[in-house]
Formats: sequence, structure tokens, C-alpha cells
Amino acid sequence: MNTIIFDVDDTLYDQAQSFHKTVKKLFQEPFSDEDIDSLYKASRKYSEILFDKSEKGEISQFEWQTGRIIAACKDFNIPIDTETAAVFHETYVAEQNNITLFPEVEDLLNVLYKEGIQLGILTNGEEKHQAMKIKQLGLSRWFPAERTFISGSIGHAKPKREVFDFIEEKINLDQSKTIYIGDNFEKDIIGAKQAGWQAIWMNHRKKDIPTNATFKPDKEVHSAKELLNYFVKE
Repeated sequence: MNTIIFDVDDTLYDQAQSFHKTVKKLFQEPFSDEDIDSLYKASRKYSEILFDKSEKGEISQFEWQTGRIIAACKDFNIPIDTETAAVFHETYVAEQNNITLFPEVEDLLNVLYKEGIQLGILTNGEEKHQAMKIKQLGLSRWFPAERTFISGSIGHAKPKREVFDFIEEKINLDQSKTIYIGDNFEKDIIGAKQAGWQAIWMNHRKKDIPTNATFKPDKEVHSAKELLNYFVKE
């Protein structure tokens, strides 16, 4: 392998932390951490569905951003209106200004960088918002701008083959020697595998592989530590 491309959200850092802090700030109910985790998972499910609709122009970006928490709250009979959902999104974005890398991911990036591995980023999302996260995480230490790819600036999003083809052309990578690492099975694993790349599933949410999956990851890990140990043998 000579190229490794990483997803960002919930792969390089724990996206749930910002969500937990936002829920605790805005909701009066005494939710347990388990309750918030369940709400977070539902929100992520609806976020993926609504993101795809926004990419197709079927709904606005605002409807995606507010709709995901509205739909998640509906699943748990938690009352929320559009105005509160907008405040939730704004607070959630503000909390993401405090995100930090998984410590083991930072160790891994240092090792791979020193070994001369070509490192890149491919993340779905709006350009300005994802760029903010990339800056907050200090990713320019390992990923130069010319190998940092955000779907909002490309015009295609994972798992579409076009976004992977775009990267191949831009950095002239060898499919057979390229690994993609991400947390989302459909967007990351299926997307990379159908493009001919190898794929590592950062499955720290311990989800099941869909029964009808046409592709499987080359490797599945359940924590940042396990990912580090896969590349750096003790």
C-alpha cells in the first residue's frame, strides 16, 4: 500500500461527543448517556438519508440540517419544532469547534507520515463546515490541501464512483495500492470497494454488515487503538 485516504467524521474523532454536549445544553429532560447515544444513532441515520436528498436538490440544506434531529426526536417522542432544531444545529456546529482527534489516530498519522505514505482526506459535507473541522483537528500537519477532498467542493459525494474517480485523477493513485478508512458502511466501504480500492471499516459503533451487502471490508476494526495496532505491530 502506498496511499491511504481517510474519512473525517466519526473516523478521526468521536462525533458523538459534540452531540452529547448539545443535547445536555438544550434539552431539560434528564437523559442518560445511553439515551443520548440512541438519539445520536437515529440522528445519524436520518442525516445520511436527508444528505442524499439535499445532494439531489430535493430538499434544502436547512431542511437536511434541521430535519435529522426532528426525525430522530420523533422516534423517541421528544417534542421539537423547526426553530429549536435550527438552534440545535447551530449549537452542534459550535461544539464541533472543540473536537479533538482520537489519540491513537494522531499516533497512527505520525507513523504513516514518517513512513512516506501518501495520505489524503475524503469527506462528505458542505465545504465551509467540513473545512472548519479539518482546521480544528489540525489535519494539515499530515494532509496537504491538494490531497484534501470535500464533496461539497467536488460536486459528487460518497458513495458515488465519480468522487473516487476524481481523486484518482487528481493525485494519480494506484487503485490496488490504495486503502480507504471510514466509519460508514454504505458511503465509505461500498464506495471504496466499488471503485477498486481496499477498505477498512472503522466500526467503533459496532454496527452489523447489511445482510444484502455486495461488498465486504478488507478489514474491520472497532476502535482507534485497534486501527493503530493493525498498522503498527507491537
